[in-house]
Amino acid sequence: MLLTVAPRMAACGSVTLEADTAKCDTCCDNVGCTYWIKQIIDNGFRIHDPNVCYPKFPRFCLNVYNWGDRTFNSYDRNYVVGTGKNWKLQGKSYNWMETSMMFFPKTEVSMHSDLYSDAGFSLSFMAVSVGYMWNTNKLFSDPTNRRTFSFDFTCSRFSINYQSVSSTGGMILTRFGDFNDGHHIRYKFSDCSTESKTFDAYWFFNNYHYSQAAAYSYSKYQLHNAGTALVGFNFTEQHMRMNFNALPPEMLEHSPLDNNLYSLDYRSYCAMGGYAYNWVLKPRRWLINATGMAAIGYRQLFNSEENRKARTQLANNFRINLAAVYNHRALFAAFTMRANGFLNYNTGDMTHFNTILSFTAAVGMRF
Repeated sequence: MLLTVAPRMAACGSVTLEADTAKCDTCCDNVGCTYWIKQIIDNGFRIHDPNVCYPKFPRFCLNVYNWGDRTFNSYDRNYVVGTGKNWKLQGKSYNWMETSMMFFPKTEVSMHSDLYSDAGFSLSFMAVSVGYMWNTNKLFSDPTNRRTFSFDFTCSRFSINYQSVSSTGGMILTRFGDFNDGHHIRYKFSDCSTESKTFDAYWFFNNYHYSQAAAYSYSKYQLHNAGTALVGFNFTEQHMRMNFNALPPEMLEHSPLDNNLYSLDYRSYCAMGGYAYNWVLKPRRWLINATGMAAIGYRQLFNSEENRKARTQLANNFRINLAAVYNHRALFAAFTMRANGFLNYNTGDMTHFNTILSFTAAVGMRF
């Protein structure tokens, strides 16, 4: 029995015996059909190792993955190459804030939130990532109830992004009509809440020369300068409440609002377009990215009390991303800034412009 098993085992571990390689493409003889899992663990998760004895279904899944990788993640190797590593371990600090400005013909009301900070780590294998973030504001103070959730998927041809942000309180009024002669103030304002959901999907036209993943996922190297036009779709939903009635009487005297209870509820559907560019300061070392997109479309405003459509109007949004990445062998460090802006044309003479800004610093290693 040993004389018959040993040659077959050797065949499954060999790439030179062509007659037995076909058997290894399904399941190696006299080897359990979970043996391939042990092989992948032992070889450091190199899923394309020809010595791995894949059963039929895992082989089918690998073929589907290979097709998707060829179709949606192919580049001109003179411009973009892979890092050669499947794993990433990184620590990062994520910070974000909101701004809100109401413009009237001769004055304005403006405010911004505290800077919310989270810190943590993540472990990634190819496109799958797990991690945990801590609310570092609790080390000092936690004036707001806040939640964030984001999802990003980027390949060579397109990118999909979803973000959900909500907060209660924690705003700082910096201007309130003609109060203080219209000069800058700093007044804590807590009787407010915001909830924003955004979804973007956009296509890279120059997808063989330009890599978004090199700037924001750290899974590619951009070797030469390259840019691309972008086109896509944007969906936004926002709910805002602001009650100014609790402000001191001397401030309310200067309120430009007809009603000191302000609310905004809408959904918008927009076509978006823009441009992105990667500057390579030193191949595989320094990379600078700038991405800008504008959106225009259709907005549904809702009655805040009955939550039904009240009227429609023009929608205008924008997105700006900036990134700087430094690579040193398996190590990398990066800084990213993202800004989402939303322009709302309200009834009367008031225009409301609000933004969500985020800043991320990350250090990590690939292996």
